[in-house]
Amino acid sequence: MKRDSGVDRPAPNRSAGEGSPREVRAAGPNGGGIRIGQRLRAARQQRSLSLEQVARLTGLTKGFLSQVERDLASPSVASLLAICDAVGLPIGALFQPAQTDLVTAENRAPINFGGDRVTEFLLTPSGERRLQVIESHIEPGGGSGDGLYSLPADAEFVHVLAGRLEIEVDGTHYRLTAGDSLTFSARAPHCWRNPSPHEVAHVIWVLVPSPW
Repeated sequence: MKRDSGVDRPAPNRSAGEGSPREVRAAGPNGGGIRIGQRLRAARQQRSLSLEQVARLTGLTKGFLSQVERDLASPSVASLLAICDAVGLPIGALFQPAQTDLVTAENRAPINFGGDRVTEFLLTPSGERRLQVIESHIEPGGGSGDGLYSLPADAEFVHVLAGRLEIEVDGTHYRLTAGDSLTFSARAPHCWRNPSPHEVAHVIWVLVPSPW
C-alpha cells in the first residue's frame, strides 16, 4: 500500500447546466442493474416533497433527480446518501438482504449504494447489526463518484482482493493494490476509485457496526 498526499485525480466530466459535482450520469442503473428510482420516488411522494424541494435540500439539480428516479442516471455515493436523507429513506431500504445467517454465493443480495460502474453485493444477513460486509466489483475508472461522504459507523475496513484502489480519507490519499488493507473512521469524509484503465478491482468492505 502506498500512502500519497498527492494522488492525481482526473477532473470531473461536467457539461454546462449539469449541476452539483456529486452527480454521476450514466446510461442506465448502476449496481449490476439494481433499480432504486421507484423506491426513491415513492419515499419522496410519501413525504409530499416536490423535486424542487429535494433539489434544494440536496444541492442537486431537478433534472438530475428526475433521471435518478427514472433509473436513467446513477448518483454518486455522496448524492445517494443526500437524497435518502432528504426523503427520509434509510439507504438499507433500497435492497433486500439475505434472510439466513448463511449467505451463499447464490443468495447474496445485490445492492446499489450509488457510484459509477460499481456492482456490489451484501454478504451479511438481514438484521445483522454488529457489522456489515460488502463485496464490490469496480470497473476501470469507476468508483464512489465525485464528492466525499461519511457513514454512521465507527470503523471502516477495506481489503483489495484483486486490482487497484485509490481512496481518499480526510484529505489523505492512499493507493492500494491486491493484498492491501486499510482501516479508518467511517465518519471521516472519504471517496474511492479504480485507477486502472483495464483491470476490474475486486474489493471487500467491512463496516462496524452496521450503519443500516
